[in-house]
Amino acid sequence: MKRILLALCCVSLPALAVEVYVNGVSVDGLTNHTFEKVTVRLDERGNVQIDAPGYSVKKVNLSGTPDKPSRPESAITQKYFLVTEQTVTGMTEYEVDLFLNGKFMRTLKNGDDQLVTDITKQLKPGQNLVIIQAKKRYANPSSPKSMSRSHVFRVIIGEGNTTTDQVTIEKQLVTFTRTAADTADVTQEFSFTTR
Repeated sequence: MKRILLALCCVSLPALAVEVYVNGVSVDGLTNHTFEKVTVRLDERGNVQIDAPGYSVKKVNLSGTPDKPSRPESAITQKYFLVTEQTVTGMTEYEVDLFLNGKFMRTLKNGDDQLVTDITKQLKPGQNLVIIQAKKRYANPSSPKSMSRSHVFRVIIGEGNTTTDQVTIEKQLVTFTRTAADTADVTQEFSFTTR
């Protein structure tokens, strides 16, 4: 009786369809490869996400026939901006690596001036994936510049408009915040759809 019950339990369990991603790019079917110095995590759907700084991943069609896009490509009609904000420059002692759709985009340093840049041309129509990796980089680990939660380093990606000398973010799509009181390195993933 126990064997029959066990067999029924095993048969009735649904198969888990887990996908594997490296820097946001699906690598299902990839075999016999070793990645070094990476972060491996499970996302909310149970998929394996491998954050691999220094690795570039690109799908290649080996069949010779062009890939059909999963959805029709369309033009992006909005403007998208990357903006950094700091309450006091340099106090959080974080360095932030930004990846966009599986490609390294840039490093944002807490000692740098505010960054406001148009990233529209770097986005693709439809769904976009942003991975932000923040690493604490103490100038002097035994004496941090600050431990205050009021010293903030924030990275924002959003839809906006420009005037002669000003960018206005009308809709924030990504907001990533670290404070001087935070001490851990952290990786966070965001996705948004362009219009």
